[in-house]
Amino acid sequence: MSGKSLRAAVLLWSLLGTASVGNAQVQDTIYEKTPLFEAKDALLIGVFAIGTAAVAPIDLEIASRLQYPGTQENRFLKYSATGFRILGDPGSLITSIGIYVIGRIDNQPRVQALGLHSAESILLGGAIGGAIKVLAGRQRPYVDIKNPHSFQLGRGFSGDEYRSFPSGHTIAAFAFASSLTRETQFWWPHAGFWIGTVFYGGAGMVGLSRMYNNMHWASDVVAGAAIGTIVGLKVVKYTHSHPDGRIDNNLIKPKKSSIQFNPVLYSIKF
Repeated sequence: MSGKSLRAAVLLWSLLGTASVGNAQVQDTIYEKTPLFEAKDALLIGVFAIGTAAVAPIDLEIASRLQYPGTQENRFLKYSATGFRILGDPGSLITSIGIYVIGRIDNQPRVQALGLHSAESILLGGAIGGAIKVLAGRQRPYVDIKNPHSFQLGRGFSGDEYRSFPSGHTIAAFAFASSLTRETQFWWPHAGFWIGTVFYGGAGMVGLSRMYNNMHWASDVVAGAAIGTIVGLKVVKYTHSHPDGRIDNNLIKPKKSSIQFNPVLYSIKF
């Protein structure tokens, strides 16, 4: 992890420690139980699908420009791309697990929830993205940068070079960013803009790094960002509207104290 990433992690942890209130229960609660995915989510998915389709026609131009010798020989860009690639995967999942473990050690239910829910988002997003990858069978740009439209149903089963769409690293990065941003809004309702700017910005750099490394087309990255964002938001909403969920009840331990506080109730709209 780079020095900047380490400092950001330390700052995040300092904020988490400051924001953990007394002996808050397992999680703050949304009034009405909601399913993980609802019919109205089709509209949001449709918007992202249109965005992906809009980028597809310039896949070739973007990929070609990023592979210019001058761009590829730039040491700063090369090292940055490597750092953000690692930050996206496995960095996002390792960070989520680390946050959860620290929350358990420090007996902070909200920190545990943040780590657990972001990890759930990354794993669920990865499963969805993985299924699409093998079915879409899109050829990666390093195989033939002149052919961005090479899809074949089920071809992804034959090898990683045909698992370009969508970007798995981008899914992980945006799942982490969206779940962390939404989760922390329970604690600091007015800080979402600043937290979102930092973590969504970092997730965007992960996507750019995959294009720079010639592993993904621009539309792969847009699709990955869409999947990660939607999954992260939905996981947080679902877990907070189901406070009796088996996973949370088993893995998130409420803080023990003789003083009891009622959980703060928030209604989150997507």
